[in-house]
Amino acid sequence: PAVQVKVSKYILVRWGRFRLKLKQNLPKMPAVSSSSGRPPRTKSKEGFKLSKTLSKISRSVLKTSKEVYKELPRVACDPTYTWLVAGVLFCLEIVLNVFIILRVNYTEIDWIAYMQEVEGVINGTFDYMQLRGDTGPLVYPAGFVYVFGALYYITGHGANIRLAQFIFAGFYLVLLALVFIIYHKTLKVPPYAFLFMCCASYRIHSIFVLRLFNDPVAMLFLYLSINLFLDKHWAWGCFWYSFAVSIKMNVLLFAPGLLLLLLTELGVVKTVARLAICAGLQLVMAIPFLLENPVGYMVRSFDLGRQFFFIWTVNWRFLPEHLFLNRYFHLSLLGLHLAALLMFAVYRWNKRNHLLDLLSLDVPEKEQEESLLSSNEIVSVLFTSNFIGLCFSRSLHYQFYVWYYHTLFYLLWATNLPTVVRLLVLGVIELAWNTYPSTVESSVSLHVCHLVLLGALWVKGHVSHTEGKVKKLK
Repeated sequence: PAVQVKVSKYILVRWGRFRLKLKQNLPKMPAVSSSSGRPPRTKSKEGFKLSKTLSKISRSVLKTSKEVYKELPRVACDPTYTWLVAGVLFCLEIVLNVFIILRVNYTEIDWIAYMQEVEGVINGTFDYMQLRGDTGPLVYPAGFVYVFGALYYITGHGANIRLAQFIFAGFYLVLLALVFIIYHKTLKVPPYAFLFMCCASYRIHSIFVLRLFNDPVAMLFLYLSINLFLDKHWAWGCFWYSFAVSIKMNVLLFAPGLLLLLLTELGVVKTVARLAICAGLQLVMAIPFLLENPVGYMVRSFDLGRQFFFIWTVNWRFLPEHLFLNRYFHLSLLGLHLAALLMFAVYRWNKRNHLLDLLSLDVPEKEQEESLLSSNEIVSVLFTSNFIGLCFSRSLHYQFYVWYYHTLFYLLWATNLPTVVRLLVLGVIELAWNTYPSTVESSVSLHVCHLVLLGALWVKGHVSHTEGKVKKLK
């Protein structure tokens, strides 16, 4: 029995050591999950750190989102956040313009005629009386010929419409950026209004990328000149202002306000020098045409008495056609236009005691500080001058909407009108311009909105009484 016990112990010990050794040499099999039947994943240190980092990022994003949500009303209403909202909307506009070009059909109106007119110049015809297209004679100044002559070559003699559309989308984005800079410098309009300015107007996008009119090109250089005026680069501003006029004459509606600003800021002598820049540029660009037929060039390119077709009018549809074409009616509108400009110049824009004080040869040193114009004074005078011209225009065609669309938001928020009324005016104006063909109701509603805005601008009072005090406090 003792021997048997010893043998049994020996066998058990040896068996135990064998199992232990076998267990150490064999690979360790992972445990099997009862639910999925797959081995569970083992977390490494790197994986643990990554999951921890992602968790921190998600918590940070959630916290930031809550803070942004809380600050959203402030961002939407505080003009100091103009740059932020403008940046977001600018990026959205890039996508929107590409979408419109690719998905909405192009409508031919004037592009072929533009190309035919500049083609005549390229082929050697410099007599304005002989330059014409399918829609009639060439009636735009020399700057138009140079700009659209360049587009003629870029677009393969005007045949590549899609490329022209993308070029005009670029024009739109540059114009929009210039407008946003103006609004950022004035800090007058709450950022939420820019949402309506960018995304709410089908007509404006159509004028740029679906119609390819010359009106938005002229306005682009106009807004460039206004930015230069705001930076007090009056000479360069006058240069680009004159270039805008050379593309289309509607820019002259800003001229009365610009003249008053120049006299206020610089005095007569320096104002004459700036006006010489404007005239000199017009003369230099027109030299080839003036040498061929000076009278023909002046008659065609600066024809202030040109007759408009009643079928295209947006603002006078409620009148009978014979009255719309009547010269006495035109003279009456011109008289009202001049009277309104004079009233605003004397009682709303002039910073001197009397209007004749603006005719001093130079601004005295002691008055220079008081004569310096704030950004809001410059923009208010220019935008209002243009708006008065549109209120008493003989006719407004659909592409003319771009003449004042981007200024409406500043003008409305420069008044004391309630916000609901401002938005209502914007909506009715947009509806009137999108009604085709125009109706009696759309024309009347457009005039009512114009008169409401013009009256509100008058009631607001003297520009320098509000903005000048703010400037002195700063």
